[in-house]
Amino acid sequence: MTPTELIVPTYTQLLTSLSGWLKKAEKQSPNADTLLSARLAEDMYPLATQIRFSCVQAYEAVYRLKGENFPESINQLLDEGRNANDEPGSLADAQTRIEETLSLLNALSPNELDAHSGKPLTHALPNGMILDLTTEQYARDWTLSQFYFHVMIAYAILRKEKIELGKADYIAHMLPFLRPETLPDN
Repeated sequence: MTPTELIVPTYTQLLTSLSGWLKKAEKQSPNADTLLSARLAEDMYPLATQIRFSCVQAYEAVYRLKGENFPESINQLLDEGRNANDEPGSLADAQTRIEETLSLLNALSPNELDAHSGKPLTHALPNGMILDLTTEQYARDWTLSQFYFHVMIAYAILRKEKIELGKADYIAHMLPFLRPETLPDN
């Protein structure tokens, strides 16, 4: 699979699901915005950060795979995420970030991220380590796993905070393929 085929549908589907989880949280929690400060463990980032870092992964992948410099909006998202302990924002802010990211993904033309396929890609990490990858390795092995991590931590935080989510919420993009006659009666 090409980088575009790997990441665009996955990011689109799971960001749409994440948006749905936040809508459920808003309906189920009287003070839903306080959920943005919730975390799984004290040494982990809160929900607000997980949402923003999910979006960051999509932005970085798009610009890195296109061979373009990052726009300032990526730094803004990173700063919002890093500062979420003090300023978590609101669920409306989080939804806006998700919508902006989905707009970026939806505006891509088919194969737009594949122009540099097979080419080397150098990925410098904030701690100074450097990964030497191909564009396909970056898409498959780095950016997807980072994206899944942040989305799943967001899901886990919401579950920990007693938001009623289940497997169907995680795989909502698969429900159109479900045979109606196979639905359980309960």
